[in-house]
Amino acid sequence: MSTSVENDVAGAIRAALPRGDYVPRQRLIDADLCEQFGAGRSRVRSALRQPATEGLFEIQRNRGARVREISFAEAVEVTEVRMVLEGLIAARAAERVSPAQAEELRTIGADMARAVADGELMAYSDLNARLHRLVRDIAGHETAHQVVERLRAQVVRHRFMLSLVPGRARASLPQHQRITAAIAAGDPVAAETAMRDHVASVVEALRALGARQGRAS
Repeated sequence: MSTSVENDVAGAIRAALPRGDYVPRQRLIDADLCEQFGAGRSRVRSALRQPATEGLFEIQRNRGARVREISFAEAVEVTEVRMVLEGLIAARAAERVSPAQAEELRTIGADMARAVADGELMAYSDLNARLHRLVRDIAGHETAHQVVERLRAQVVRHRFMLSLVPGRARASLPQHQRITAAIAAGDPVAAETAMRDHVASVVEALRALGARQGRAS
């Protein structure tokens, strides 16, 4: 059974991935992690097994752990699975949304529109993540939430690259507006369709980005 120390270390390592603290194929040195987290070697090794089961790291015999490199093809597959689950979550959110939550969704949508108008890509990206978290919180579907979080963590670097593609934020804004409007209106069918359409556009954008990366290499 995992201890609180192991859970804290595993959580800190997961949080480091979106910040870019670790890069694909980087080997994680036990001694460095022990010093960083103030934990013993056995605790650190046990903590690494948790994100490894989520596809974030590879544990190699006698060589420790390294950050798993995920191809664009795999990122596309991961996002296709996410499309189905996020659609389910959006539909559930539309069934459960309260007036206060509907207003919060509209506020985030308005903030996203301002961020696009002002060219604030990082602000838009943060608001995007906040919107999706709120939708999952409203839905209250814990199993789907946990699976989606694991899937999103696997493709965090791909999502970051995609957020920097010129015009991507402007293209995705109306998709998010459809999602927020459908959930706020309490329409589960429209909410699921809007969310699936949005994530499908992410799939296509990832395919295009992967093709460009392949031609450049």
